[in-house]
Amino acid sequence: MQLYIASAGPHVSLTPDTLFHLGPIPITNTILLGGLGYLIVIVLLFAVAQLIKNGSRSRFVYAITWLFETLFNTVEEVLGSHEKAKKLAPLAITMFIIILINNWLGLLPFVGSVTYDGLPLFRGLAADLNFTFALAIISMVTAQVWAFRALGFGGNLKRYFSSVDGPLELIAEFSRLIALSMRLFGNVFGGEVLLAVIGFLTQYAAPLSLPVFMVLELFVGAIQAYIFFMLTIVFVSLGSSHIDHNEHKTEIHSPIPSKTSGVVSS
Repeated sequence: MQLYIASAGPHVSLTPDTLFHLGPIPITNTILLGGLGYLIVIVLLFAVAQLIKNGSRSRFVYAITWLFETLFNTVEEVLGSHEKAKKLAPLAITMFIIILINNWLGLLPFVGSVTYDGLPLFRGLAADLNFTFALAIISMVTAQVWAFRALGFGGNLKRYFSSVDGPLELIAEFSRLIALSMRLFGNVFGGEVLLAVIGFLTQYAAPLSLPVFMVLELFVGAIQAYIFFMLTIVFVSLGSSHIDHNEHKTEIHSPIPSKTSGVVSS
């Protein structure tokens, strides 16, 4: 399969290829692989939930629960509240798992090598800017919803219109949206192009060269999923930082330090 990838030559396209239409809806190669990725995530999580209910103590269950608990603790540390973490963690962790699974699926040998009507049948979901931009919109809308809840409608608007720095803050919101989507898209798309070019250049040495770069891309795919996860919860935390700052100022006069009170409350 690796020799076939090498001999086929790189197929570089910024936009996903439309394979066919379901009525007015175009079905692209990223949708096909993305659908497989979503199916894997759903089956995986339901299977783990059932195994936990049945009292399973397999290494697989321990690995998944360890991953979930580690990510949940990260959300809790960033937000500084267990109750807030319980509300945000399901969305943030789901994003992480979906991005991770789809990034790794994009490295399978049949991605890019199997064709339909001269076009690659499968392409990594995160190599589609539509997907990464949609995820970024979800992240930024979530941050705004949390800001409205923490500061109120008027209080949140004051961040953008009541001071000299307001317009800069508004520009920063849009730049975060673009940065979130473009960072994930650029790294995944660049990785796919790198593998295709390396395979084409090395030809018969591809079985030796490609595995090295595939292992590297496995690591990069995990890092990019974690970065998106972290930035999402950080942006949510920043949205309510004004009210947290005021609460911290009032806690200075309390006889119990804020860190101690946080431990007691948890």
